[in-house]
Amino acid sequence: MRLLSLLLFVFPLLSTAQTRLHGTLFGGFANYYGDLQNKPITLDQSSLAIGAGLKYDLTEHIAIRSGFMYGRIGGDDKRNKSSLQFRNLNFQSKVFEWNVMAEYSLFDLYEKKISPYVFGGIAIFHFNPYTFDSLGNKHFLQPLSTEGQGLPQYPDRDPYKLTQFSIPMGIGVKYRVTDRVVLGYEFGLRKTFFDYLDDVSTTYVDQTALLNVKGPKAVELAYRSGELHGGDPNYPVDGTTRGGSEFKDWYYFSGVTLTIGINTNNRLFNRKGKGSVDCPVF
Repeated sequence: MRLLSLLLFVFPLLSTAQTRLHGTLFGGFANYYGDLQNKPITLDQSSLAIGAGLKYDLTEHIAIRSGFMYGRIGGDDKRNKSSLQFRNLNFQSKVFEWNVMAEYSLFDLYEKKISPYVFGGIAIFHFNPYTFDSLGNKHFLQPLSTEGQGLPQYPDRDPYKLTQFSIPMGIGVKYRVTDRVVLGYEFGLRKTFFDYLDDVSTTYVDQTALLNVKGPKAVELAYRSGELHGGDPNYPVDGTTRGGSEFKDWYYFSGVTLTIGINTNNRLFNRKGKGSVDCPVF
């Protein structure tokens, strides 16, 4: 009897909770800002991105959302401003992200059709930068220690981890199509806490030390000006600037969102008043 009483009490709550649950989809583009991309926000060198997740409404204005995002980022000195073109570095990387965020909407979409919103939270992401050599062969950059990471001659430079934390934050606007369907567009920055998203951060290291520990391919991909017509084939001396470590790397997603309500027939918050649960939407 106790179990039956508990089920009779909990089931209506679960049924009500479902009225606040939504599935979300995202489609747009991904890009990054760092040593190989000198435009903070741009479509230049961007790639397609997708995402999916769930959102739970706490109130008419506040929601908790969580989801997975996938995108591809990259940068190429050939497309940079002229002062950086002769460095001739480039990279690409897939980015896989899982995030948990809070979202605040300015208006209740059941009272107004459209509302701006802001969001922020925490995310964990995985990346793995790679490039192609002059023969078109693909090489992942982190194991090559292009800036001396892990070399005994540079004890202060540890190999960077390929899974990191970031702080997502952004803005958007959404439009209620039906009681169940909401379309939106959002822009979300991701602040990272390191500077090797593009494998470029500090200075060139000693050519001989890098060659002896990591081999000729590491030297070849750490300095690539010699591949250019008119480029300098002489490897820079130890300590020559390669990147700017004073600024951490960022990545971002921007695109269209689709939110679909799950079991919205008994929406918790309705036009008759907050907290009412017995008035169906349809």
